[in-house]
Amino acid sequence: MAHAQMNFLSRDEEDFLHGQSVRCLQDLGVLIRSPLVLKMLEDTGALVDHDRLIARIPEDMVNEAVRAAPREFTLCARNPKHDMKVPVEGIPYAGTTGLANYMTDLETEERRDATLSDLADFARLADAIDSVDFFLTVVIPMDVSDRSHASHQLWTSLKNTGKHVQQVEVIDAEDAKVQIELASMLAGGKDELKERPLFSVVSSPVSPMSFEKGAAEAQVELSRAGIPIVSMTMPLSGFTSPVTVAGTMNVINVENLASLVISQTANAGSPFVYSSSGTPGDMRTGSVPSGPAESPSLTAGLGQLARRYGLPYMSGGWGLCNGAKPGVTMSISEVLSYSAETFSSVDLISGLGLLDGAKGASLEQVIIDAYTWENFRPSLRRMEVDDRSIAFDALRDVGQGGTFIAHPHTLRNFREAIFNRNENILRWEATFSRDMVPEARSIVKKLISEHKVVELDSAELEKGESILCRYERG
Repeated sequence: MAHAQMNFLSRDEEDFLHGQSVRCLQDLGVLIRSPLVLKMLEDTGALVDHDRLIARIPEDMVNEAVRAAPREFTLCARNPKHDMKVPVEGIPYAGTTGLANYMTDLETEERRDATLSDLADFARLADAIDSVDFFLTVVIPMDVSDRSHASHQLWTSLKNTGKHVQQVEVIDAEDAKVQIELASMLAGGKDELKERPLFSVVSSPVSPMSFEKGAAEAQVELSRAGIPIVSMTMPLSGFTSPVTVAGTMNVINVENLASLVISQTANAGSPFVYSSSGTPGDMRTGSVPSGPAESPSLTAGLGQLARRYGLPYMSGGWGLCNGAKPGVTMSISEVLSYSAETFSSVDLISGLGLLDGAKGASLEQVIIDAYTWENFRPSLRRMEVDDRSIAFDALRDVGQGGTFIAHPHTLRNFREAIFNRNENILRWEATFSRDMVPEARSIVKKLISEHKVVELDSAELEKGESILCRYERG
């Protein structure tokens, strides 16, 4: 089957970039602020400077990690109809934004801290929308302790959606163990969770080329439990990576390969997703720009590298609003830049509902982004190129100068061959404004109040709460 796909690197350029990344891992190494993880890597061949906390990773360790990683796996859900097999061919899976620092109030639109109740609303809304395939933990709930809020995020999300949950925060190894225990209880045990991982975890290196102690040790625990790791690197070109697209791509590749080595050394064969939301920085302000011109090239090149290693690829940051309040506020060039990124061998995208460069989130924006994605995603579908689609017999029947409007081939195939966009959503898109927000708000309220999520039974709810209470007590 054929499908629209954009490449950026020639084969020679891809080989060169891979070689430079291996050179960085071998000659420069990565900073890992965990003596335990450094020792694990040293025992399997890395050259470790324990004083500087630097691990230099030889090429054979990289190659072994690439060989060990599974080429395909399933991101599972409480409701199996929402399971997601990766990699995909054609339309990528879409998820919400993650770990926003604030949200806008549904009634007043004022910026405020989020609560567990808000997170539950985001999860229920995502569960209700067909074009949202998986749920990232959208906001940081501020009504629980710093120590336990990450585990509360996972538990609240699992309770309120039957879709796959992608956890955007794990504090340390102990926190990882609690999250594994919660999901294992729902899966039926730790072995069952390995077979059906109900959640995955975004474990982000800190650019350039470093790993924090808690995150690295949590990644080891999660990999040993068979939880998929999403290595979402976040360099800002000119600030935490070289200013060039090639230089940023190299840093992202180095960080992903180092993260892959950590996961596969901890547990060979553990599922791993190559990922990035890296972007050029705004050299005028130091901020993250929306829809920068270089993003499609960066995303396309990274997609090629992920395919080279046989890894599924996730790109972060898809969204239509870069302001502090919901709406469609981007320019045409910014929106086109975001759209072009999805033609780049992407398996998963995230960002539905984001505001303000992913610092904020909005329930209304989830609706606006998800409905717009529903209108756009058919452009990415795979299309057959075979005897049926070529339609030689129909062409012979109609002949030169004829019309196909009443031919049986047209009648049999037009619904599949031609996608008709939703006119109501097109009305939203045409505004490039905030005019659609009141209607989106009404849809949010209706879905949250009426949509029924597959509920946990009382025994599961009670056990989950007791696990969290025990963790909070220390």
